[in-house]
Amino acid sequence: MVISQRVVGAISVVLALAMVTGGCTKKNETAPAASGGASSSQGASGEKIKVAFVPKLQGSPYFEAMDTGAKKAAADLGNVEWLYQGPTSADAAAQAQIVRSFIQQKVDVLVVAPNDPDSMAPLMKQAQDAGIKVLTADTDAPNSVREAFVNQATAEGIGNKTAETLMTAMGGKGKWAIVSCGETAENLNSWIAAEKAYVSAKYPEAELVDVVYSGEDQAKGTQMATDLMSAHPDLKGLLGQCTTSAVGVAQAVKDAGKIGQVYTVGIGTPKSMAPYLADGSSSGSILWNVANLGYLTAWAGDQLASGKSFEANNKVNDEMSDVKWDEASKTLVLGDPLLITTENVGQFNY
Repeated sequence: MVISQRVVGAISVVLALAMVTGGCTKKNETAPAASGGASSSQGASGEKIKVAFVPKLQGSPYFEAMDTGAKKAAADLGNVEWLYQGPTSADAAAQAQIVRSFIQQKVDVLVVAPNDPDSMAPLMKQAQDAGIKVLTADTDAPNSVREAFVNQATAEGIGNKTAETLMTAMGGKGKWAIVSCGETAENLNSWIAAEKAYVSAKYPEAELVDVVYSGEDQAKGTQMATDLMSAHPDLKGLLGQCTTSAVGVAQAVKDAGKIGQVYTVGIGTPKSMAPYLADGSSSGSILWNVANLGYLTAWAGDQLASGKSFEANNKVNDEMSDVKWDEASKTLVLGDPLLITTENVGQFNY
């Protein structure tokens, strides 16, 4: 009887071990499907793909409009959970902390609009090493491991449009200056390079006297523009290189009572620029459909996480039916820049 009980006990142990072994084998067999982060199987199983976006600055109308567009994409796609968090000031260190947090959360896709591309690059590599798909949007980090850059328009397209609009207002000659934002922002610097080249080639009688940086601070942009007008009494043009300095330079001209004497053009959101376009302190705002840029960003994150490649021409939705993909630079381009004037500014709600 004792021997029989021992036999029964041994058989029970063997069966238990077999069940544990079987469970481990099954787990190991399914692991590869999830080892690279999100995949198409996640969407099929009902688990949403987490796409996290870290803008340069949270709270600005521009990035809030991107967030709105991305949320719409997430709703349309159905399998994407959109996460959005940025620093409260355009600070590279604060932005890096948020990126680290998303890496720790093990999101499936990390999208960054870096304030400082070079300092952000190692963190992007860390994210990639953790199995996270890495993209940039709005602002690139070309020397990083990012798999795609979701670009609003080409640097030449934006730079040429802003420069031509300002030169037209100035009559093609005279002194002009640029009030940019982040000194290390790759997108802003690429636009400035294009503007310089365009004006130098087409308008030899125009003289660029200075480029200053207001760091995404609208009040600082206004003060810098005021200082530039004081330093150069014959200044004829001011270019606001980002959404805060676009408003800043126009406000400075308005405050100085120099509407019609000093002309401004900027990269500004429609609602913020509307009053300046109306009173003539701004001669035009160059932008693009920012909500669509956000939509494209979320869509691109889903594509990469699902293991899909980009085509040379991509139909994202009915409104974005021909988004170009440049394989050499790994860039998705939303389209051509748009000139916003008093005639079309009312068409936008951001």
